[in-house]
Amino acid sequence: MGNQSVISIEAVIDYIESHLDGKLELETVAEAVHYSKYHLHRLFTETVGMTIHDYVQRRQLTEAAKLLVFSDKPIIEIAFICGYESQQSFSLAFKAMYKSPPAEYREERSFYPLQLRFILHRRTTAMEFTIQDIRLAEKKDIVDWMNLMWLVIDGYPVMDEDDYLAKLEESIDEKRALVLREGDILIGAMAFTYSPGSIEFLGVHPQYRNRGLQKLFLDALLETYLPGQEISTTTFREQDKADTGHRDMLLQLGFAEKELLTEFGYPTQRFVLPPKKQEDIQHG
Repeated sequence: MGNQSVISIEAVIDYIESHLDGKLELETVAEAVHYSKYHLHRLFTETVGMTIHDYVQRRQLTEAAKLLVFSDKPIIEIAFICGYESQQSFSLAFKAMYKSPPAEYREERSFYPLQLRFILHRRTTAMEFTIQDIRLAEKKDIVDWMNLMWLVIDGYPVMDEDDYLAKLEESIDEKRALVLREGDILIGAMAFTYSPGSIEFLGVHPQYRNRGLQKLFLDALLETYLPGQEISTTTFREQDKADTGHRDMLLQLGFAEKELLTEFGYPTQRFVLPPKKQEDIQHG
């Protein structure tokens, strides 16, 4: 990803962030930044890991959730503030993402973001990474890890920062946390448990998601930390509109769908990578 492309997408994100109160179609944004909509769609999706439509919707609904919890504005006013033309269209979109209607979400008084403003790195390179580049996380990695977590928040519904931070510190102390850096940029992180074997967090910086780093982390886990064990993890259920591709990623890595769960009030599904499948992955 060239520097110029990143600078261009930063300008697009700036525009989106300053117009979250309006109807932000691809054509509108493309015209504002003087790009063809086809070129902009491809460039934005490659850089950010999701379409402009998905990014805009998730940002607007995150801002709406914030207003529902931290303000007393009427729901219809929040709908208009966040770019929706009616309370009905807003309520449908909000429930699809947050799994409860706006009024119910407001009563809970527990805000969590679907999507935070995207922060891009300009100093990415095309270097190849190997398992040897992955190391155990240390306390000095915590700030960068939390920044990465907020960047990939689209994969982790109902994220509670304080609870997550406490668990992260425990994972680092117990040598259950792995990181991958490119220079001073944390580009990937994984937290896992030994018994039973499970992946609690696997985050790859969106600008690096097409570089095979998820498989690299999985290979490191299988070879060094959980050899021969069944490995489980959870993610969104099928057709959950909040899923930006995490189910597909697990299926591509060889995980199989298991039982439906509800975690922290959110509908999820367990996925399992059996030991037999692991052999195929490691020798594939």
